[in-house]
Formats: sequence, structure tokens, C-alpha cells
Amino acid sequence: MKKTYGLIVACAFIIFILLLLKVYPRDQSEEPARVSIPTINVSPTLGVPKNVDYQARFAIYTNGIKRIFTNSMYHNLSKNVYIEASDPSVLHVKKDGITWADFFLTLPMKLSQNCLVTGTKETFCATPNATLKFYLNGAKNDNLLFEKIKDGDSALISYGSENEAQIKSQLESVFPSPTSKISK
Repeated sequence: MKKTYGLIVACAFIIFILLLLKVYPRDQSEEPARVSIPTINVSPTLGVPKNVDYQARFAIYTNGIKRIFTNSMYHNLSKNVYIEASDPSVLHVKKDGITWADFFLTLPMKLSQNCLVTGTKETFCATPNATLKFYLNGAKNDNLLFEKIKDGDSALISYGSENEAQIKSQLESVFPSPTSKISK
């Protein structure tokens, strides 16, 4: 009985040592895996995003209908990027490095590359007959959500099966005429 007990303890000890060697290998010369972390523009003295004060425009269309954001559930939801009741197509950016995805995450809706779920829970996902399209400053940009918002930017998100003329009309609704400016 003592021999069996001794063998069990010895085996347990060997297994324990092997596990330690697997978890903590002796050869630490291998370089750890590198992880790509997105960077944002930060103040060199404080290490925090710089304060800014600029504006951009956006519009969302679903099946040719412009979504409006006049309901108060969309207004002033973040101190870094927000829309106001006075003109809910204009977003106000207060921190440098904010992306379009950051902005849409502040709203009571969900937006991804393939689906839009509105604040009223209507769902618009890509199908063979209708797609979600993204435009930044008049050009198609499938990576819009990952782009940093810049002063004066205009974004269009359009869901449906629009033709070029319909998209052009939607783009014109987002871009102010050359003589008008975004009012501050």
C-alpha cells in the first residue's frame, strides 16, 4: 500500500513539473507575438486625445427614404462626439481621433458593414437584392466606419438597391452647396 501511495505521489510530482515546464518554458528567447493596436492622435504632454472643435455631416437612407434624427433619444449622448436637435445631420466632434464607428456607437442603434438596426429596431441587412453602402466625401468607402472623422467630412450610409442617379441624389443631400458652410 505504501509503495502504491509513493508511486502515485511520484507520478503526480512528475506531472506537476512537466506542466510547469510547459507553462513556464526555460527558453525565453522567443519574441512575444506582436499585436497591432490602433493609435489615436494624442497630446504629447498629457497622453490623452487632444480636444478639438469641428463638425461633419452625415445622412442615412434606407430603401430611398432619408432617416431623420430629430427624436431627442439621439441628441447629446456623448461629450466627445454628438448631434443636437438644432441640426441632427451635423455631428460635433470634441476629441481628435474619433472614428465614424465611435460616433454611431453613441447612438441607440447598431451599424456594421452588413447591417443597420435603427433606434426603432428596424433591421436592414445585406441581401442579394439590397446592400449597405458607405460613402465618405462623395466617394464610395467600404471602410467608412474605421475612418477618423475630419473637419468638414460628409458621410452617407445607404441601404437598398439604388441606381447611380439615386445615389447621386442622396450624396447631394449630404453635401452642402459650395457656397454654404456648416453653421457653428
